[in-house]
Amino acid sequence: MANPDPSWELYRSFLAVMREGSLSGAARALGMTQPSLGRHMRELESALGAVLFARSPQGLAPTELARELVAHAEAMASASAALRRTASAGRDEISGAVRISASVVIGAEVLPPILTAFRERHPGIVIELVLSNQATDVLRRDADIAIRMVQPTQDALVARQVGRVMLGLFAHRRYLDAHGRPGTLAELAGHALIGFDTELPYIRRLRPEGLPYTREHFALRTDDDLAALAALRAGFGIGIAQVNLAQRDAQLVRLLPDDVAVPLDIWTVMHEDLRQSLRVRRLFDYLGEALGDYART
Repeated sequence: MANPDPSWELYRSFLAVMREGSLSGAARALGMTQPSLGRHMRELESALGAVLFARSPQGLAPTELARELVAHAEAMASASAALRRTASAGRDEISGAVRISASVVIGAEVLPPILTAFRERHPGIVIELVLSNQATDVLRRDADIAIRMVQPTQDALVARQVGRVMLGLFAHRRYLDAHGRPGTLAELAGHALIGFDTELPYIRRLRPEGLPYTREHFALRTDDDLAALAALRAGFGIGIAQVNLAQRDAQLVRLLPDDVAVPLDIWTVMHEDLRQSLRVRRLFDYLGEALGDYART
């Protein structure tokens, strides 16, 4: 007789153990006792007919199979969260949870006042905000709404281009007073540049021709956009930032605008199945208008 399919509760416990690295940490994260969590792991192994952890006095060590199962368990967790959000309010009620995915800079620097104004209009809607520069899988319902800087291509998505921002070169006045102002692209090589640590394909596509802006040129390398922006504001050196954002600070000066002006589109995206959800559609439309206003400033 075949073993019954493991319940989601067992996979949830398994995912917690993999994320926390121990039974005790996973038990704390889930609000369970450690013996109960250990029993879940034994039940899951029995149902799957496979060993997921090597046990020793030092704790549990995941097997290769356990590592392979993590992606599937995370997909189940995303689906479970999407089910809870969908069930948290009726389709005709302006209440419940909406999960938004956005890039780090947009999520931390642009969205807070926008979401504050939306909250004042719709206090029954709970916002779940996920910040990542990786494209969230809206088709898999990892998020209800995604804000992307590239056009999505999947047919099952509702995508709307709401605006376009420019990327430009900036430096703090304090840095320019101490080190001078570059007059040409070639002169940038003699300055402290702030840039990435890992060059991703989209960065290569966006980089203007002739701009000395590769990893070996940088005095500060970071893949955290907020850290790069903070260094720019601190006067560390010269870096690239959204023009709309940098111009909020009178101490940041734009450099070589005729040579470095990179357009970046803003798209709002949701799954077409969510058209019938009033709360998601209301926030989707609001974000489109507000981000469009931001792009036009």
